[in-house]
Amino acid sequence: MSRVETVLLPELDGPVPATLPSALGLLSLALGVGALVAPGPVARMTGVDDSPAARAVLPAVGARELANAAGLLSGRRPAGWAWARVAGDAADLTLLGRALADRHGARRRRVALTTLAIAGINAVVVLAAVRIGRARRARARVIRMEIAVTVNRSPAEAYRFWRDVENLPRFMAHLESVRADDLRRSHWIARGPAGHRVEWDAEIIDDQPNKSITWRSLPGTRVPNAGRVRFAPAPGDRGTEVRVELRYAPPAGALGRAVAKLFGEEPEQQVRDDLRRFKQVLETGEVVRSEGSPSGISVRQQAMQRPAQPLPASRR
Repeated sequence: MSRVETVLLPELDGPVPATLPSALGLLSLALGVGALVAPGPVARMTGVDDSPAARAVLPAVGARELANAAGLLSGRRPAGWAWARVAGDAADLTLLGRALADRHGARRRRVALTTLAIAGINAVVVLAAVRIGRARRARARVIRMEIAVTVNRSPAEAYRFWRDVENLPRFMAHLESVRADDLRRSHWIARGPAGHRVEWDAEIIDDQPNKSITWRSLPGTRVPNAGRVRFAPAPGDRGTEVRVELRYAPPAGALGRAVAKLFGEEPEQQVRDDLRRFKQVLETGEVVRSEGSPSGISVRQQAMQRPAQPLPASRR
């Protein structure tokens, strides 16, 4: 797994820690062992020690919890095992509801407290299952690409230009603006398909002067993304090889990519065009529109081609 991949995946988990399935597994393990090893004390603590059936039900509950623990701790299909735990807790709540109706005094209070505790745990597990599933689906639709261009400038010059993130809209056609908030954090505004605007905050998490820059979006963005750009001397003293790695998860998955392609904004082609414009800016100081339509390849754009000319000053 590449450095960019390890940067992106935690972002896709959003506010749910990557260790959450393990935490749920450990909770199930503790409950399962308690119900199997000490059913009597567990029955007294939960207020059902006066029920002859409790001694038979609690070991079954413990075995179910141990099965959930094994699944969650294995790391395989965590969302499925989390939902299995939700179903088990729902069954427990049904049994506790019946027990609550038949109890009085101190036992009723213990059953009520147990019911509240199980309901609270179940609510947390439902939230975790939803978020784990959402993160898994986001990872499944991640678009990955790696593209390079050779620029007739030194690695130091290429690095300095890219490191000033407010320069990025000068050659990235889909960007309206990038505002540097400090040395590492910035706010980005981009144009999406059909004229939609997308905004997000990003941070530089690894900065090696004249060598590479690695960044990622901050939690909460609609389009989680991460990337790295590397600057290496090109063979034969031909300047600098600029290599870009990108990982991002579009909100509409394959459908979103198909729509973007229809409008001449296929992601990989877009990045290639951006790097070509980066080369032009560094080598000539401006971006020139060509009859080849470097800003897009849709039928609509080709029909509206104009003679070659520099980009407007507002886009430089």
